Amino acid sequence: MKPARPLALGPLLALALLAGGCGAGPAPAPSTSGPTSGPAGEPSAGPSRTGSGPTANGSAPSTAPGRGSLAVPRVAKRLAANLDVPWGITFLPNGNALVGSRDTATVHRVRRDGGKKKVGKVRGVVSNGRQGGEGGLLGLAVSPKFRTDHRVYAYFSTSSDNRIGWMAYRHGKLKKKVHVVLRGIPHGLHHNGGGLVFGPDGKLYASTGDSGNGALAQNRSSLGGKILRMTRGGKVPAKGNPFRGSLVYSYGHRNVEGLAFDGVGRLWATEFGDKAYDELNLIKPGRNYGWPAVQGRSSNKKYTDPKVTWRTHNAGPAGIAIVGNRAWIGALTGKRLWRVRLDGTHAKAKKAFFVGTYGRIRAVAAPPGARTIWISTSNTDGRATPRRHDDRVLQVSVG
Repeated sequence: MKPARPLALGPLLALALLAGGCGAGPAPAPSTSGPTSGPAGEPSAGPSRTGSGPTANGSAPSTAPGRGSLAVPRVAKRLAANLDVPWGITFLPNGNALVGSRDTATVHRVRRDGGKKKVGKVRGVVSNGRQGGEGGLLGLAVSPKFRTDHRVYAYFSTSSDNRIGWMAYRHGKLKKKVHVVLRGIPHGLHHNGGGLVFGPDGKLYASTGDSGNGALAQNRSSLGGKILRMTRGGKVPAKGNPFRGSLVYSYGHRNVEGLAFDGVGRLWATEFGDKAYDELNLIKPGRNYGWPAVQGRSSNKKYTDPKVTWRTHNAGPAGIAIVGNRAWIGALTGKRLWRVRLDGTHAKAKKAFFVGTYGRIRAVAAPPGARTIWISTSNTDGRATPRRHDDRVLQVSVG
């Protein structure tokens, strides 16, 4: 049941230029104790081993990254309101979007000019949100062949595992039958992953969590704590995966929710840390990203370092969208929108906007070819006090 919604903060126009930056704090002393598990983006009770400290969905690829001025985001309009934990956002060819609600498993069509309509519900979804968990209806992705196959893919939780499946979407309705293409992804109260995006190669990429068991992230035989790459039918592609006969594309992840490709086809992922550092990673096939041995940077060359880190109280990075040479990242714990400038394979100049203005920000998605992003709040997920009209989907100008 939703908590009561207090009064709204005020007109969006007055908030247009609200912004705030936040640098990383000093690195905590490394610990030789094993890491502990807690809610994604929220520090746990026990110690965790860290690295040496910080460095300086689903969106469709936009223009190639390059040099240019950094945009100041401006809220253009509220597109939808009174949603329950909106998680996945994926765009239809006409520019409207499908938005999934984590705990109710409902899917709404949100119009690009504003307004929402329920179009269906994903069968078989079991949310543990009322127990403080993170499972339910998570990522959504429209097939790159949507005009002919009409498929909408979903990453979702059951009572025993996480799965990926597709449903037909025709004549404004999501069909009831779920065609499961992958099952057996580890499931837990926390760390269920859920990112889902089609790459420019036409393959489906999914991010999974360690389900609270860090050892799974280093076990290449497990689907937990990984980024997976698969065909539209959930099979290992004939080419491109680093390990023979395996869906595993990268490993050593704690909990990745956000996946996005830049304009030249590089894959970027946001990752929740434990007690020390959240991360933005450039994903390369076969690489080990270190969890649970390290968070942040490491002197151990077997692990791939993140491109950007944040202290966990400033971030809790969830959704990511890339527009031009800028990555836009929603922060749950930090209650803000982060902007990071991408320069080829490097990332720098991170800056925070809307600090505390809208509460927890989860989904961030970019309509193909647009200079805007869509963001969703996540204040009805049990970890914040909802505001009037929460949860909302907002259109933000970034160009």
